[in-house]
Amino acid sequence: MGEKLVRGIRGAITIEANTPEDILKGTEELLGRIVEVNEINTEDIASVFLTTTPDINAEFPATAARKMGWTMVPLLCAREIDVPGRTPRLIRVLMHVNTSKTQDQIKHQYIGDAALLRPDLMSE
Repeated sequence: MGEKLVRGIRGAITIEANTPEDILKGTEELLGRIVEVNEINTEDIASVFLTTTPDINAEFPATAARKMGWTMVPLLCAREIDVPGRTPRLIRVLMHVNTSKTQDQIKHQYIGDAALLRPDLMSE
């Protein structure tokens, strides 16, 4: 394995409703898939930045990561800019990981209606 560098991994998921259950379930699915497809060890996660559209406020998405055991990973939540006509009920993530993978080996994950946001980043 080569030298590890910090790489950013993007992703997003849409949820059905602004409920704590949907927020936690959606966030766990998104983070879990990013970790799985990129073969990430939690110890290699440098930080995670989570955002939500303004119509999501029933729970912090970071709570899902804590429930996944990410107690030492620095997490931050914020609200997205409220651009009219954009995808509703959307949770986005920017995960910084220490990895020996190159940028073109990173597999970004867009789930549900979020897949329409960045089809250029989706692989397979």
